[in-house]
Amino acid sequence: MRPFWLNQALETMPEPPAPPLDRELRVDVCIVGGGYTGLWTALELRRQAPCLSVALIEADICGAGASGRNGGCVLGWASKYPTLQRLFGDAEALRLVAESERCAAEIGDFCREHGIDAEFRHDGTLFTATNRAQQAAIAPLMDGLAERGIGSFAALEAAEVQRRSGSSCHRQGWFSPRAATVQPAKLVRGLRRVAREQGVELFEGTPLRALERGRPARVITPGGRIVAERVVLATNAWMARLFPEFRRTIAIVSSDMVITEPAPEALAATGLADGVSVLDSRTFVHYYRSTPAGRLMLGKGGNTFAFGGHVHDLFDRPSRYREPLSRRLAAFFPSLAGVPLAASWTGPSDRSVTGLPFFGALPGHANIVYGLGYSGNGVGPTRMGAKLLSALVLGQDNAWSRSPLARGPLGRFPPEPARYLGSLMVRNAIRRKERAEDRERRPRPWDDWLAGFAAAAGKSDKLAS
Repeated sequence: MRPFWLNQALETMPEPPAPPLDRELRVDVCIVGGGYTGLWTALELRRQAPCLSVALIEADICGAGASGRNGGCVLGWASKYPTLQRLFGDAEALRLVAESERCAAEIGDFCREHGIDAEFRHDGTLFTATNRAQQAAIAPLMDGLAERGIGSFAALEAAEVQRRSGSSCHRQGWFSPRAATVQPAKLVRGLRRVAREQGVELFEGTPLRALERGRPARVITPGGRIVAERVVLATNAWMARLFPEFRRTIAIVSSDMVITEPAPEALAATGLADGVSVLDSRTFVHYYRSTPAGRLMLGKGGNTFAFGGHVHDLFDRPSRYREPLSRRLAAFFPSLAGVPLAASWTGPSDRSVTGLPFFGALPGHANIVYGLGYSGNGVGPTRMGAKLLSALVLGQDNAWSRSPLARGPLGRFPPEPARYLGSLMVRNAIRRKERAEDRERRPRPWDDWLAGFAAAAGKSDKLAS
């Protein structure tokens, strides 16, 4: 099953699949993975070093993974500043927040320059609290950021939050203008087109079967092989299945989404008039935004966990959480309760221990580099990832190649089955805790304690972006 966004993109941007690899090919750089990370990296390499030959292989079609099925929210890292500062120090944390907030404008500029109709809307984002517990948890962070001039969030009065969000559920909120929304599959399909126009050799329907490490490296596929001086591994959630050394560096978690049929008049009546994205302050957040056609998309992370880091077939089906999401949509927007849902779907998110992506080279093989672990916030940060990966491929000495993000994973999850069983225990505790908080009741101490592990493991993101 193709998710809603990808079906829509394929209908409006019809291009036949690129042929699979059926021969031996020699190139300077081979990229494995045709999502945002792989395509942005291919484009960055062609921009910086147009003399390099670049080939990209994709197991399915470009955008079939998380890049074609996320919520389309282009968000920065200001809310991650405390984690960045703790791990990397103040200077690098400030640099990464600033870089992350530039990504929305850069994506908009790229779409305009190359004629990509990705429904880009640079209307900002609202980070909100819907109960007292969320207010108590998030207000100190946002107040601290504002006092230090970090990021671009500013507090709004409750009435203004409710007006901009279109919902009276929000009791407090902070707005950043340096965020955007896109139709995610149209963006990735647009990147695909531009990459081919700029000389990247693309092979779809070409899964990686084996990687012979060395210099040159050999990328083995069912119908051929690519001999490459340098290799970029950009398969994200699928890395754990392809390379055993990454199985404990990420946990595969779903984000589930629904989208309504077009109802522009009913949506406009709520006050949600532009492309602002709205995210509450739960551990596994609700996020929503409108589309130019008058649809409303709503999602929630942290539902399905994959045993052993394998992206199984539940991630390619309509969401099992369609009904709870429909009820939540009606709670946010009672006037939209009667608007039919057009689709539901599920996406895989590769969550790292820190909640931040990590990059590096395979041990002993500096010519084979990787990047993954975007933890549900990838639409904007994959632009940064491409800059870092390009610096590693090109052997540059700059702020990206020296970044602590390039040191590989900064932690590992417990082995199975402890990781899977523990994830379910923590998820269920979070659900009980948040139900109590929604009723303005105190959670049970046991649930509070268990839920704390999610925050410690950087699991407070979603597949909104």
